[in-house]
Amino acid sequence: MKFYIVIPAHNEEDNISRTLQSLIKQTLQPTKVVVVDDNSTDSTASLVNKIAKENPWISLVSNTSSEAHLPGSKIINAFYKGYDSLDFEYDVICKYDADVVFPENYLETITNHYRNNSKLGMVAGHCYIEKNGKWQLENLTSKEHIRGPLKAYRKACFVDIGGLKKSMGWDTIDELLALYYTWEFKTDESLHVKHLKPTGLKYNPKAKYLQGTALYKMRYGFVLAFLSALKLAFKKRRLRLFWDYLVGYIKALKNQENFLISSDQGAFIRAYRWKNIKRKFKILP
Repeated sequence: MKFYIVIPAHNEEDNISRTLQSLIKQTLQPTKVVVVDDNSTDSTASLVNKIAKENPWISLVSNTSSEAHLPGSKIINAFYKGYDSLDFEYDVICKYDADVVFPENYLETITNHYRNNSKLGMVAGHCYIEKNGKWQLENLTSKEHIRGPLKAYRKACFVDIGGLKKSMGWDTIDELLALYYTWEFKTDESLHVKHLKPTGLKYNPKAKYLQGTALYKMRYGFVLAFLSALKLAFKKRRLRLFWDYLVGYIKALKNQENFLISSDQGAFIRAYRWKNIKRKFKILP
């Protein structure tokens, strides 16, 4: 299978070399890798160019954007800057982060999953972060969720879901839309990916309301958004975030911001979420 990989990178001089070296050492190498230098002010670009000279399937493109580290639209805009430089001859398109280190069998294992299940639209491993000299699961979401740094899409699935949404929450919307279009997604617990920079470490303070805004744009409705905000804040062990998420939701509701999905897709997502909640509390079998 042909893997095309796009890696947005903003001031990643401490990490980008390790990420690229882990891809170079894969037992199944990607066909093309594009690193998007997203307005970096450090040596990210020169490091990538140095590695690309010895690996012609790696390339660099530059993108101009805000210096603020905001989740959502900034990174997806950078992704599309790289994606638009590629042809359409891939089997799997990946959006990977510039601060992750893959085990050598990562792409080969993912390929086997895709070949064994024609309805598998997305597959990935798990992110691990270093704490006290040990690598531990970065336990911010359920183990079934494919984390934003590790997204890999079968071409047909990527086309069906309409690509990636330029919004906070894009890495949840993609999975929900994949289910809407009858695709499956999977995480492989045997694939431990080292996440060198914990999620949200350098987010701009303006980002704190964006999760709530995303819940509104995903058509969750207030009650479901309330429960989701509470769960997310609890997972991150920062209950203050619960209030920030609710404020973001209410602001989006007041401003009548544009939804990211259709009404039919929204109805499917709400039904899916409520079904999972009822199962968790054993209301449903």
